[in-house]
Amino acid sequence: MDYTQNAKISQVSEQTLILGVDVGSEVHFTRAFNWRGMELSRKPFHFTNDAVGFQSFLRWADTYAKTAKAEKVLVGCEPTGHYWFNLAKYVTEQGMTLVLVNPYHVKQAKELDDNSPSKNDRKDPKTIAQLVKDGRYVIPYLPDGIYAELRSAVATRDRIIKEQNALTNRIKRMLKMYFPEYLKVYKKFSAESGMLLLETAPFPADILRLGAEGVNQIWRAHKLRAVGMKRAMTLVKAAQSSVGLDAGPCVRLELQLLLEDFRTKQAQLEAITRVLEAETLKVPNVEKLLAIKGVGLITVAGFLAEVGEVGRFDSPKQIQKLAGLELKENSSGKHKGRTSISKRGRKRLRRVLFQAVLPLIRSNAEFREVYEYYTTRQSNPLKGKQAVVAVGCKLIRIFYAILTKGIDYDANRLRSDILRPEQRRAA
Repeated sequence: MDYTQNAKISQVSEQTLILGVDVGSEVHFTRAFNWRGMELSRKPFHFTNDAVGFQSFLRWADTYAKTAKAEKVLVGCEPTGHYWFNLAKYVTEQGMTLVLVNPYHVKQAKELDDNSPSKNDRKDPKTIAQLVKDGRYVIPYLPDGIYAELRSAVATRDRIIKEQNALTNRIKRMLKMYFPEYLKVYKKFSAESGMLLLETAPFPADILRLGAEGVNQIWRAHKLRAVGMKRAMTLVKAAQSSVGLDAGPCVRLELQLLLEDFRTKQAQLEAITRVLEAETLKVPNVEKLLAIKGVGLITVAGFLAEVGEVGRFDSPKQIQKLAGLELKENSSGKHKGRTSISKRGRKRLRRVLFQAVLPLIRSNAEFREVYEYYTTRQSNPLKGKQAVVAVGCKLIRIFYAILTKGIDYDANRLRSDILRPEQRRAA
């Protein structure tokens, strides 16, 4: 993947037609320009976000392609939500090239022509087209096949976990109001024995009415062996000294509905996780990544969902930039500013790497050695989070090498990257 400015500009030649498109939820507006940025269309053309609209757009574009004697059509637009996905699929199938411009760049460049910050459907397509002409665009990557499935499954799993966490907080809030002692008996309310109890006898009055024997009978009826009379007596004692509020039928119904939703989210999470695991194992060389101690299947799935086909990158540094982990600094003259990561990439990929590195440092000996080296080396020692970022970048390089070359993970090779004091003196 060559993303240099020269390579982008070279895509625009005398035989190129540039179409700037202002994407909307239902209606798109477009204008046509030649390779020098001179407008060919007399007025903006609008078309709907459906098959009929796309066909009319194609006929309109063909007219100006013949006028400009263009052999190539570049369609530029902003990545506005999800509205551009269908358009991207259609123009790609028609042999056109779709590129994306940064909305921030459009906002900053729109005053160049008329010195006005106004925004309208006629102005934006022109600004977008001019940015494309100058090579200020990116070629979007739309995953397909396994990688499209992984991206969808990971996003669904993240959504379910977020909703489940919200339910957890609401259930805990109710318990702290109406039975605060329950959370002292059960540190994790979602334990199966605790869930059965909440669904049957959620409040102190219910526990006292059943007694220890009645509570234990609920567990025995569901054949739970990990709990018994001792836990039941603890719950009865907690109910006797409870300071919780009195719960009426509306409160009881609300808790039951929350518990039903929580059960549903648990089942959904198990289902999507099974699908995610099955799809991830279809990717070549994934089993070699899972051989690394501390690297789990969810981590690998999250990485592949955000990166897609790893072989499309020429270097792991491109993946590092995609994650927003490349270094930036603000320096001028004698002033040397602080160096930090750009955070201009996919935040989900950064999160996956961060969540992967922390357990690796704890459980994997060689990664822990690398982390300790970064934080204790004599020259330019890193702080904790800086070292975590450095280890994350190293993990990217390891994943890239294994997935593209099919080699096995070598812990000794990772350790050899550490330049020890005696080696430094020898060098």
